[in-house]
Amino acid sequence: MSDAPQICIPATYMRGGTSKGVFFRLEDLPESCRVPGRARDRLFQRVIGSPDPYGAQIDGMGGATSSTSKCVIVSPSSVLDHDVDYLYGQIAIDSDFVDWSSNCGNLSTAAGAFAIHAGYVDPARAENGVCTVRIWQANIGKTIIAHVPVTNGQVQETGDFELDGVTFPAAEIVLEFLDPAEDGDEGGSMFPTGNIVDELDVPEDIVTGGKLRATLINAGIPAIFVNAADIGYTGTELREAINGDAAALKRLEALRTIGALRMGIIRTPEEAARSLRAPCIAFVAPSTRYTSSSGKTIEADEIDLLVRALSMGKLHHAMMGTASVAIATAAAVPGTLVNLAAGGGERQAVRFGHPSGTLRVGAEAKLANGQWTVTKAIMSRSARILMQGEVRVPAGSF
Repeated sequence: MSDAPQICIPATYMRGGTSKGVFFRLEDLPESCRVPGRARDRLFQRVIGSPDPYGAQIDGMGGATSSTSKCVIVSPSSVLDHDVDYLYGQIAIDSDFVDWSSNCGNLSTAAGAFAIHAGYVDPARAENGVCTVRIWQANIGKTIIAHVPVTNGQVQETGDFELDGVTFPAAEIVLEFLDPAEDGDEGGSMFPTGNIVDELDVPEDIVTGGKLRATLINAGIPAIFVNAADIGYTGTELREAINGDAAALKRLEALRTIGALRMGIIRTPEEAARSLRAPCIAFVAPSTRYTSSSGKTIEADEIDLLVRALSMGKLHHAMMGTASVAIATAAAVPGTLVNLAAGGGERQAVRFGHPSGTLRVGAEAKLANGQWTVTKAIMSRSARILMQGEVRVPAGSF
């Protein structure tokens, strides 16, 4: 009996912001993988190289970090006045799980560029200058507008825009996340508890006294912001300080679960493991001088505040794009822990320090009828194709 051959699937490997992922056109996928289900999950796991008990993803396209364990499907939009639908899957590295519950803000940048590369945008709109691509983010049902530079009908990928966490400069892509706060009745408002700051009951090993102040917000991604000092940190930590401390990661995951319960995202603690990305847990601190992971010194007057965030249970090497939306939104609302760490008051933009450097983000928030709303959040990223061709997976693996 002969072994099954490998099959070839057209694919594009792209960097978007500080993340990388394998992009597919919906029509290029095997028929069984064009709809949600186990076949699609298993295909993407095999492409990325998961689940891998060694945690290395050697037998796949993944890079063994949350930033590089991603797959994306792009297709002509099913929603009026949009160019494409963008569906994102976060592939767990060492467990049998694909998370479809949230967006990747960094790969949103690449989704706009890929839409042009893939021929989903009218060529007449993408000749020279900046092409506006309207993206329907299918995971969360939100609109993202990508302003993609184009030259002679092609995406302009090279340029002088520098993004901390990315080694080489590239062309700038401006993203607008429209109405990024969550909708709905079940934990769906921008501040799901109705408060801009809550007091959480937490175990004594997290905070002495068992009480912890937190800002719980749904914008870009559900997020839990706490003060770094309250949980024993400075806000200047790099990945090794957190990710090498198993006890700290366990405490932070427990805190994430407590916040998710308070936000109404989950009903039992056991459900937290089904959504490893959302909510994310982040800690903030006032600006201070620190050294980034590249060895660059960031002076206190270069930033408004410090933020460190966890993704898939580990401290992110820079900052998730969706968490950046949450940071921008929370900073725009006076009195949140993010806003207070930045100095308080009304703010439409902040520059925060993260492990790899700094990032400027902005948001337009307003108070109406006693409720805070945000109309859009804005940030700049870059994207480029790293490889284009076919990805191979063994037949029968999905």
